[in-house]
Parts: sequence; structure tokens; C-alpha cells
Amino acid sequence: MDKRKLAILSLFIGPPIAVVTIFFVVPVALTILLAFTDMRITLEWRFTGLENFYKMMRYDPRVPIIVLNTAIYVPTALAITIGLGLFIALASVYIGERKGIVLRTIWFLPNIIPPVVYILLWKWFFDPTRYGFLNSLLSLTGGEPRAWLTEYALPIVIVVNALIGASVCMVVFTSAIKSIPTDYLIAAQVDGASHLQVVRYIILPLIKWPLMFMTAWHVPAHLNAYVYTLLLTDGGPYYRSEVWALYSYHRAFEYFEYGYGAAISTVLIAMNVIGIAITWRIFGLKRMMELQGGG
Repeated sequence: MDKRKLAILSLFIGPPIAVVTIFFVVPVALTILLAFTDMRITLEWRFTGLENFYKMMRYDPRVPIIVLNTAIYVPTALAITIGLGLFIALASVYIGERKGIVLRTIWFLPNIIPPVVYILLWKWFFDPTRYGFLNSLLSLTGGEPRAWLTEYALPIVIVVNALIGASVCMVVFTSAIKSIPTDYLIAAQVDGASHLQVVRYIILPLIKWPLMFMTAWHVPAHLNAYVYTLLLTDGGPYYRSEVWALYSYHRAFEYFEYGYGAAISTVLIAMNVIGIAITWRIFGLKRMMELQGGG
């Protein structure tokens, strides 16, 4: 490669590589380094080896419930995100362009409002007093107000977080469905295929790449999500809605155990890698690439 081509290549890929290195690679490396120390609020630290990980596995009584919460939260939120996003995309395409635009706009609203406003709306929706939306409806039937966020903390957290991802999936899936040549859909309808058969045998196979991409995107997105949970329940009551990413935040920035929080985050990094690898395995990434290349 001559110097001119090398200069042009560096001009285009140099800045993205620098950004990824500074804002991703370096923080990950520092987090892993801190995981083997006992750094606290004084910012003084000493190397402790695997002590933080040993504490996590043997002496932290909260870890089992948080692992269980995360194991429930991530697959359930992922299923709602992908499934609901696909359903809305299909519905918006089938009902016509104008109605579809209105439907997609409504569903995309949670992504364009600040997280605090989004959570305040949900807090009002589940408010435990008689002024909350659900309790207002319940009072119309003579029911007593209920503490929804106390009784159903984890299911509510799952739904609130999943709806954010579903709107993003909706946009991507809608674009993918619209890019399918109409000849395929018309031919299937002429052959007598029902709408469900068209979706199963025509649309889904042809949007497999967007499906895989959105799944691989939202696996780490749900694993690392903690902002909406922090604002809505703060992991309560009694850690019933605490997930792994939020626990890392609490240990580091509430209890000022930076070393231990970094160890929890290091495990989270490993979870992300494993989750993405499993996603690629399920979708058969290697085979898809071979087919795409004509192999």
C-alpha cells in the first residue's frame, strides 16, 4: 500500500479508532485493573489479587438474588423488546403508510423524552396512592389502592426498560420489511399464502440480519441498563429489582467500594461477551456470512 492510500485510510479510520480506544478500550482496561485492588473513597489502593471475586462468590449475601433477578430480567426484556418491536413494525406496514407513521411516532416517543420525565410518568402510573393512574381505575370498581412498585417491582422494571428498546427495533424492522421486493409478497399472496405464512416464510427469513443485529445490540443493552431501574425503584424493595449493572453502580458510587464495584463490572463485561457469542451462535452468524458471500 503506497503512502497516499495509507494517508487516506488513516484519515477515515483513524478518528473512529481513537474514539473507541479512548472511550471504550481504556475504561475497560482500567476497570479490570481496579477489580484487583481495594480502592475506596480515599482513592488509595493496593493490589489484592482475586479477593474481590472471592468475596463476590462466597461472602456477599446479595449476589444470589441479584444473579436470579438478572437471569430473569435480561431474557424476558429481550423477548419483549424484539417481539414487540417486530409486531409493531409489521402492524405499521400492514395498516398503510399514513396510519403507520402515526403508530411509529407514538411508539417512538419514549426515546425522545428525557429519562427522568419518562420515569415520572411511570411513577404516576403506578403511584401507590388513590391518585395514581392504575389505582384511580381500580377505585372505579371499588378496589383499594395497591403498592404496585412494591408488589411487582421486577416485572414493572422489565416492561419499562423493554419498551425503550422495542421502539428502536420497530424503526429498524420497519425499514427492513419495506426493503423486501414487493414481488415476493405478491407472489406469495397469489399462491394463497395467509398473512401469517407470508410473515413466517417470506418476511422473517429476509430480515434475519436485522433480527440478529438488534438481538446482539440489546443483549448488552439490557445487561448494562441501570438508569431507568435506578430512577424507578433504585433496585428495591429489598433488592427485589436489583440487577447486576445497578449493583455495580451501588457498590462503587453509594458504598464507595470502587475496587469491588469494578470487580462486579468486570464480571459484567464477561457476561456481555458471552451473551453476544451465544446470540451469534443461535443465529448461525458463520453460515449467514457464507450465504451472503455466495458460499
